[in-house]
Amino acid sequence: MNRDAKVPPYWTPVPSFLDVSPSASQITLVDRSSLSNTHSQSCWAQSVTIPKFTIVSSSIPDPANLAGAYVVFHINITLLNSNGVLSIQKRYSDFDRLRRHLVMAFPHAENMIPMLPRKSLVSRFRPVFLEQRRLGLNHFLNCVLLNPEFAASPVLKEFVF
Repeated sequence: MNRDAKVPPYWTPVPSFLDVSPSASQITLVDRSSLSNTHSQSCWAQSVTIPKFTIVSSSIPDPANLAGAYVVFHINITLLNSNGVLSIQKRYSDFDRLRRHLVMAFPHAENMIPMLPRKSLVSRFRPVFLEQRRLGLNHFLNCVLLNPEFAASPVLKEFVF
């Protein structure tokens, strides 16, 4: 890791639990699951899915006239400790803002933050395009929401809550 990279103040690195013994021929398994680990406590989501999307229009739905329409993605987040499900709706622009803010907060981890699906003015309401976008956004959320490094950040919590 680049020591010159700025690390967010709310991220505390976890010391390595790698035990190196002088006898390299022996392998020892050490159970450290009972130890308090703030890094693992930062995980609060068990799973995340985007099961569907909805085209929102201000007028009567008319495929020929979608001026002012936009798409919302329905997100279901299964919480780790309570087994409850948090359901939220977000637009593509919300995902775009989240990614930009994550990259600013975690410049040392930019490669771990997936790119978002492409934009298209022509295809933006086509079902095939929207399904591909839904899958790409689902992948993006799984990568950032289930990563302990990002899950504890205020940036991600602002997006969800």
